Amino acid sequence: MAREVSRRAALRAGAGVLAAGTLGAPMVHAQGAAGNLRIAFWDHWVPGGNDALTALGQRWGERNRVNVQLDFINTTGNQLQLTAAAEAQARNGHDAISLTPWDPGAYADQLEPCDDVIQRLIAKYGPINPVAEFLAKRQGAWRGIPATSGTQNKPACIRADLFQQHAGIDIKAMWPARAERGPGADTWNWETFLRAAEACQKAGVPFGLPMGQFTDAVDWVGALFNSYGAFMTNARGEPTVRGNDKLRQAVDYAVRLSRFLPNDVWAWDDASNNRALISGQSALIFNPPSAWAVAKRDSPQVASNCWYAPMPAGPEGRFNAYLPYTTGIWSFSRNKTAAKAFLEFISERDNVESITNKSSGYDIPPFDTMTDFKIWETEGPPTGFAFNYPVKPHHQSRQSIAFSPAPPELAQQMYIQGVNTKLIARIAQGGESMDAALGWAEREINNMRRGL
Repeated sequence: MAREVSRRAALRAGAGVLAAGTLGAPMVHAQGAAGNLRIAFWDHWVPGGNDALTALGQRWGERNRVNVQLDFINTTGNQLQLTAAAEAQARNGHDAISLTPWDPGAYADQLEPCDDVIQRLIAKYGPINPVAEFLAKRQGAWRGIPATSGTQNKPACIRADLFQQHAGIDIKAMWPARAERGPGADTWNWETFLRAAEACQKAGVPFGLPMGQFTDAVDWVGALFNSYGAFMTNARGEPTVRGNDKLRQAVDYAVRLSRFLPNDVWAWDDASNNRALISGQSALIFNPPSAWAVAKRDSPQVASNCWYAPMPAGPEGRFNAYLPYTTGIWSFSRNKTAAKAFLEFISERDNVESITNKSSGYDIPPFDTMTDFKIWETEGPPTGFAFNYPVKPHHQSRQSIAFSPAPPELAQQMYIQGVNTKLIARIAQGGESMDAALGWAEREINNMRRGL
């Protein structure tokens, strides 16, 4: 989020969306901090998704005699991002705040280092997801605690009945609710996916894959590109577009796939794919279980036929679209000690599991040692549909975020601008040649590098 957003505009955007409650009792001096703690968390898409954090805030506050206030702020209209921008500019506001994936870098010089908390958590639970580290560890220090609430995978959420009927693929047998591969799992690649997309499009239930600039589109296309080894820059940020056969292959594939998608996917936002699935008009989306959770309430016949499978594999392997949140503590916070203690508390395994349970399995912990929660085996209907939503060893998959391995500052600009989806659109919609479109991408990247 740009720093130039005015505080007044940001606060106006955030007004009226803070669902706050003061919890607990006055704090004792033994805590070494003031008696009030105020944190802004992302407002969950899943009904009831905020309940676990509310309960944990009350329990921790009562135990430590701290007044804990949790404000839940939606990302619709960038309200959460605007709130962060306003507070950073004013150097005043919450003690800690949920940060969308690229924000730890944008505010690194205003976020309290959290290496002490991270070291204790790693000692207990093992390494943190490398993508979460790539985003949250900036200027040589951890600028927040990788969050569970809001952190999501985006594998394939599939209408198993439609897949079986129109594409001839028994996805539940291929990827069962067990830690094993089923018949045909080794053929779950992008070419199989393309044939299934064509079959479902002809049947009137096309895949709901956004192709615009919103995060769902940029994320799944980023994972596709990574699975082809189609990197647009090297680790120094230098463009690797010219003569990049792997990039050409990935773009060519995406253009071919786009022919079997709804005509308006170029304008879809992050709610459009959810609506496509919930309405029964789509056989597949790449998304966390938020769409399923709403369908469970509003379209139970859709929800009862959903099933998760990992993303298809490409020539360079299988990559999973992953979008992690971070909770940052402002350097100007009046209660850094209590903020660190509370964030460490909600990062403990039992508390992480309660957060994930309340979100129907939507929230993904930052530790691989926590991908064995029972919620993914037992949630339904159908029971076990989300077993393959978290990345499991038998998937042989890696977490990824679009535009790696570019330096984070450059990757952030490419991500915000949706360079990967715009590149595809210039060919599929604009009729440009591959060479012309790749030339445009190289110019865009160089312009961004000059602006950093």
